[in-house]
Amino acid sequence: IDLNLKFNTLNSDEEFSIGDLIQEDSYILINIWSSWCLPCREEHNYLMNIKNNKINIVGINYKDKKYNAKKFIDDLGNPYSKILIDNDGTKSIELGAIGVPETYLFQKSSKKIIKRYIGPLNKIKTNEIKKIIYNE
Repeated sequence: IDLNLKFNTLNSDEEFSIGDLIQEDSYILINIWSSWCLPCREEHNYLMNIKNNKINIVGINYKDKKYNAKKFIDDLGNPYSKILIDNDGTKSIELGAIGVPETYLFQKSSKKIIKRYIGPLNKIKTNEIKKIIYNE
């Protein structure tokens, strides 16, 4: 993973690298999503349910229009501490994504992906994430 990979954010002109975001918390969950993605809509509730102090959830909005992305968040709630934008999808591909939704659990101490979830999160996957985080 390229920790220097830089993204702009959805709601401002700020720029963050993956490395910057990992510094902040012991775990970071990076969720790649789009407003046009039906499975992303299905998994959104699970993200809202695991949003707490122990985990920083960062969204990467993939090949989407800003207006649609903002409407999606306004309608369904915002589980993300930051929403990064990837207009053409190339940065998500650099992270290893093959589609949306895709979710990575990073650990700060190792600076590595310790778990990768392809497809929508569900009860089993979110329980696994909670178990990893709370048994550190």
